[in-house]
Amino acid sequence: MADGGKVELNSDTVASADLPLGTTARIRNLRNGRVAMVRVRDRLPASEGRIVSVTPKVASLLGMGSVAQVEVAPLAVPQRDGTVRLGSGTRLTGRRAYVTEPTR
Repeated sequence: MADGGKVELNSDTVASADLPLGTTARIRNLRNGRVAMVRVRDRLPASEGRIVSVTPKVASLLGMGSVAQVEVAPLAVPQRDGTVRLGSGTRLTGRRAYVTEPTR
């Protein structure tokens, strides 16, 4: 995968051409309303009309076959400066969150 990890078909991960690696997003199947929380771990070649490519596990959670119309709401989008910008799925669009180290 583009993030350096191995492909895990039983994981909650997706590939995207538009969202940065490490983005956490909520995907909703527009046909049945089912929702899955995912993390972008791989790149997807740009193709007309295709938003994400999902693992079999995510497809099962969404109750979809090989193709479905979905809504993708980014929740946390990593920035180059190490911060995380909160996305459209949070009602806090554009605000920044900071990753802190756990106390020992």
